[in-house]
Amino acid sequence: MTEHTYGNGIVVGVDGSEPSMAALRWAAEQAAVLHTDLVAVHAWEPAANGHAPYAPAPAGPTAAQQREQAAQVLATTVRKALGARTGDAVLRIVVEGPPAHVLLQQARGALLLALGRKARGNFGLPSVGPVGRECLRHTRVPVVTVPISDRSQESAEAVGSPSLAGSRAS
Repeated sequence: MTEHTYGNGIVVGVDGSEPSMAALRWAAEQAAVLHTDLVAVHAWEPAANGHAPYAPAPAGPTAAQQREQAAQVLATTVRKALGARTGDAVLRIVVEGPPAHVLLQQARGALLLALGRKARGNFGLPSVGPVGRECLRHTRVPVVTVPISDRSQESAEAVGSPSLAGSRAS
């Protein structure tokens, strides 16, 4: 999908993690205040089979199945973060590709890009992941990194939130 969010919407990276849900909740509040669109973007990359190119392909999920799983991650995250009655209030976009590249592409022309992050990293400094750093390095729109509370982080780590390989938005 090569759809872009040209216009004045708020784009938020969603990967199913607690930080991305915090960013989605924050972005939804801002979109309501600013009377603008909210665009939730989930980037996914095909799982590598790890075999030589001449080896027979292992029985694994197809690209279509992986894309469906990515769409499910996005739908579930939106529902968990914003509730079941979001309806058409959130434009959901699932794109195959490297997360930072996809987010930067989708955020072109947006009011801002919202990303989740852990409350604290090393030495008590804000923790921005590799995708967030790449977005901060190359973006042409404002980027907001939304922290989660320490209590939310502890519960998310205890549960062991699942993720798709290469699909972390923060």
